Amino acid sequence: MRPTTALIRAYLVEHFPSARNHALGEDDHLLANGIIDSLGVLDLVGYLEGQFGITVLDDDLLPENFETRRRLAAFVEERQGVGSR
Repeated sequence: MRPTTALIRAYLVEHFPSARNHALGEDDHLLANGIIDSLGVLDLVGYLEGQFGITVLDDDLLPENFETRRRLAAFVEERQGVGSR
């Protein structure tokens, strides 16, 4: 498991009760399974920005970016790559 994915999992389990009731694999759908909702996405955005030093733009608020832990980690790593150029 990548460190980014592990940190995201820890945050989800700590802040979203639904995450505690699932095994929460890297490819489990967070929105479709009700683990996070639209307000949860906003909470998660604040966490991602603070924890990983990225900026999440309005254009980034697409369901596919928040679909799974694996996709979230890839999104964060992509944004970190953009910021380091």
